[in-house]
Amino acid sequence: MTRIVITGIGAVTPVGNSFHESWEAIKAGRTGVGPITRFDASRIPWRVAGELRGFDPLPFIGPKEVKRTDPFVHYAVAAAVMAAGDAGLIDGYGAAGHNRVRSRHTGYLGTGGIIIGSSRGGISTIEHALSRNPSLNAPRAVSSLSLRLSPYLMPATTIGMAASLSARILGIKGHCLGISNACSSGLNAVGEAFRLLRSGYEGPVLSGGSEAPICRLCVEGYGRAGALSAIRDFSASRPFTRTRDGFVIAEGSCVMVLERLDAAVRRNACIYGEIIGYANTTDAFHQTRPDIRGEAGAVRQAVAAAGVRLEEIDYINAHGTSTPLGDMTEAGAIAMVFGDLTPGVPVSALKSMTGHMLAASGSLETAFTAMSLKEGIIPPTLNVPPRDDCCNIALVREVTMKKMRLALTNSFGFGGLNAVAVLKKFP
Repeated sequence: MTRIVITGIGAVTPVGNSFHESWEAIKAGRTGVGPITRFDASRIPWRVAGELRGFDPLPFIGPKEVKRTDPFVHYAVAAAVMAAGDAGLIDGYGAAGHNRVRSRHTGYLGTGGIIIGSSRGGISTIEHALSRNPSLNAPRAVSSLSLRLSPYLMPATTIGMAASLSARILGIKGHCLGISNACSSGLNAVGEAFRLLRSGYEGPVLSGGSEAPICRLCVEGYGRAGALSAIRDFSASRPFTRTRDGFVIAEGSCVMVLERLDAAVRRNACIYGEIIGYANTTDAFHQTRPDIRGEAGAVRQAVAAAGVRLEEIDYINAHGTSTPLGDMTEAGAIAMVFGDLTPGVPVSALKSMTGHMLAASGSLETAFTAMSLKEGIIPPTLNVPPRDDCCNIALVREVTMKKMRLALTNSFGFGGLNAVAVLKKFP
């Protein structure tokens, strides 16, 4: 069977403006959660987020595209270009205003593919456009006046723009797809790239997720749904603890380069890890409430697809958003699948440091899982005490060194959408 490996990773996150900077922060247990600065949140209960700090899109995108596209596109392009560079597919990228990269393997990258997921797409740009046009809510006589809308509003905010602009800048002319599958979108993008390559596609395929949801519409929307934490300090993201009260919204992107092993070996690529199993399921249960049977079923399917035994799983990178019901359901699903093995399988929840980057979390946590296997390091879960007895899993609270061969990463979303992947240490 065709083996699929990860050969490049790029990311912009609340804990770093590159993937390797982010990984070092995660190993050190540094949080990216802090006060919201994107808008005035002083009059609403939800006042913290995981924001990017010091990110500049201009090295990756020309100034015209920066103005004409949403930040979630900027983040995706930056992550995609860095991933391609990390994989040795390009020599570098131009300064501000240069939308061409120097390809090292023009034919290979040119016929490759790209799949990027996003839950909210260009929602902050849509909110900005609405805020500039109060006549939209005015009486009919006033609302008949011309709106001050950018001609780029629609293309700038569509889910597929993250993949298509990244493809244009990198010169990719093959498979191109945008996925919107709630918070599982990023891992779904990685999983579908894995399946595409397994089906015989030549590759490489860049895949991941991107989000820029820190705007009032998103924050209040998730807040009114009861999903966000009202805690107002950096400890607000508390996965699997008794005091958790919701997730911390965050932004950013992570994109990985996936290739067939034979192709990666031919060009002497650095290999971070191997993806050996993937499952994508739905609970068919409820719009917002997760179902323990659905999540457990997704884990079982991924393990079966990987062709491994449960007792071989050395580590689980949990979805772990810090919502009361979500964490209890995931912990229950892990216990349902692993049974008596549960106390011996270490689990960490990295959203305690990054916040919940929605679609981007699934791809970022997949990349972190690959690094955990590669380096033999399990990152900590922050803000854990007091433990929740209803979440009876082996939660890792401190950096732990452990030789590992196989790991799971989970990603779940509204609508009962489940994505699970199994990764293997390489070689």
